[in-house]
Amino acid sequence: MLSHEHRTDFCQICKQEQTSIYAEPVRDFKVFVCENCLEAAKYNFVFICLSCGEVFIREKNLFLEKINIPQLFEAYLDCKDLQIIQGLDKCIKCDTERISKYMHNKKIAGNC
Repeated sequence: MLSHEHRTDFCQICKQEQTSIYAEPVRDFKVFVCENCLEAAKYNFVFICLSCGEVFIREKNLFLEKINIPQLFEAYLDCKDLQIIQGLDKCIKCDTERISKYMHNKKIAGNC
């Protein structure tokens, strides 16, 4: 849900434009997004790390081609026509060790 407020801040996606448009994915945590980045979210999935602020933008069709979990594929396919900026608790840049360990364990489990 997007809202407007009287103060402005830089867009947390492009970090170039000032905007008063924001979403609040977690209580008291505002993600400011400019109109250009909202428009870009029509064609891209946008992920923002709620820990470090790193932004990941993935073209929707390419992203969907790489998903091999049927339930996850269906969920993202249902959202394909929506403008979504999704928050991540942690990302590969701010918690490389934990995510690498998780992915390593997933690969080993998949080979059993």
